[in-house]
Amino acid sequence: MANLNLIDIAKQNGNDAAVGLIEESIQAHPELNGAARTIAGTSYTALIRESLPTIGFRNANEGATAVKSVWKQKLVNTFIVDAPIEVDKAVADAAEDGPEVVIAREASGVMEGVMRSLASQMYYGTATTVATSAAGSPTKGFPGLVETYNTSISVDKAGAGSDTSSVWAVKWGADAVQWVMGQNGMLDLSEVTIERVLDGSDNPYRAYTQYLLAYWGLQQINTNAVGRIYNIDTGTGLTDDDVANLLSLFPTGMRPDVLYMSRRSLRLLRQSRVATISSGGTDRVTGLPFPDESMGIPIAVTDAIVDTETAS
Repeated sequence: MANLNLIDIAKQNGNDAAVGLIEESIQAHPELNGAARTIAGTSYTALIRESLPTIGFRNANEGATAVKSVWKQKLVNTFIVDAPIEVDKAVADAAEDGPEVVIAREASGVMEGVMRSLASQMYYGTATTVATSAAGSPTKGFPGLVETYNTSISVDKAGAGSDTSSVWAVKWGADAVQWVMGQNGMLDLSEVTIERVLDGSDNPYRAYTQYLLAYWGLQQINTNAVGRIYNIDTGTGLTDDDVANLLSLFPTGMRPDVLYMSRRSLRLLRQSRVATISSGGTDRVTGLPFPDESMGIPIAVTDAIVDTETAS
């Protein structure tokens, strides 16, 4: 059965206006198509298996020692996504298309900004060592994959400087990685009202206001559900061998669903592939189209992964 994603849950729990805005913006952020779930409150405790029991054979008429798995509890939190929208009433009323169009256009931009922030937060979380262009509030919100993944499932391309990037291999699902939406998946876009607001100097004016409120988080139940190729730059390049090396580090049965990478990394992967065409007894080497998979794993290109990571 296919996993529910954010848009599926939004359709079940959000109002029509919010759902419409998500449908407009989610296509540009492939990460948000990953598995998602709702919780009743804003946090929950997940039970995570750390190790399986060791089980052997026994002889006839001989007892066996009781065994059990080793478990640990992990608290998964969701965080407040609050996006107040304010449009100067005088400006909106004077617009040729009318205030409704102006307000709708602003709400669309705000939702796009929210989706972009969520996608960026998935990778970089609260890490402050990442370029500031990667996240709007890098010290707030939920931890990102860079902070929670198993570093033994990684390939270091040994690039240097502050213009490196990463490729993330992710397994989605309830027992792997999934988005978490708090308050039963609430996604609330309020009605438009007229309020008295203040400018930067605390001077009042009237504005059309609207509020977007949600509770979102990210859980990684299985530490073996994520892998990373990092320190990629234009000098190191990116190849299918790098992807194969990464996949070889995943445990058997934990095959990632998708490879997330930047547009530059996709270009580097393409450049590593050449085809030899024979014509009239002459061999000609030519480039190939942009790949949509590597080692059988689909590729998703995203702007949320930056090419300005600092080498680590």
